[in-house]
Amino acid sequence: MRIAGAVPVNAVMDELRAERMVFHSEADFQHAFAWAVHRLDGTISVRLEVRQEEAEYLDLLCRGPHGRTAIEFKYFTARWDGVDPGTGEEFRLRGHAATDLARRNFVFDIARLERFCPSGPVPANGLAILLTNDRGLWNPPPGDRPTRDQEFRIHDGRRLTGTLRWGTDGRHFLPNQRDLTGDYLLSWRDYADLPGRNGRFRWLAVPVNCLDTAAVHAPA
Repeated sequence: MRIAGAVPVNAVMDELRAERMVFHSEADFQHAFAWAVHRLDGTISVRLEVRQEEAEYLDLLCRGPHGRTAIEFKYFTARWDGVDPGTGEEFRLRGHAATDLARRNFVFDIARLERFCPSGPVPANGLAILLTNDRGLWNPPPGDRPTRDQEFRIHDGRRLTGTLRWGTDGRHFLPNQRDLTGDYLLSWRDYADLPGRNGRFRWLAVPVNCLDTAAVHAPA
């Protein structure tokens, strides 16, 4: 997938990794990503927290001569203390224990992007991106015990499509249900491998292209 019809997502993440391997917060990740896009192609404008319909806000909008891309970010961390070898900064990342909510919120981002990217005269696509050092997100569940977030699993090789329900044993929490029009095959990629427990960081990108939502797949 290309951002604003010009810059490959992989190129942005490579550019980002060459400068920084760890981020203080989701906002820090968003800002660094936006400027990496702009450095790679100066014709692309980047805008953070762009208002959409119903008082909702888009994390990042990239616009250029060849199109526009709406981007939603998630930065979910397990506890890690260490130093970014690129910048020399010290980090004490706190652990976000609720991986079920991380999965839910990432799927929510995909559904939001399907709404935010209507087809029209200007080519438009969307991108949901997640960066994490919590292996519980990219690994399959260890057993077959039903969990309330089982339809929201986002491990490597998982496919997301159709109606996703939150709950077990026929008891579902309808406000969390999401109906996806696209068909998304999830493919995780390595970002950084740093010393210490939870030092491995990986990222997941899901492109949403509402000009052709019948079969949209993550980059191979």
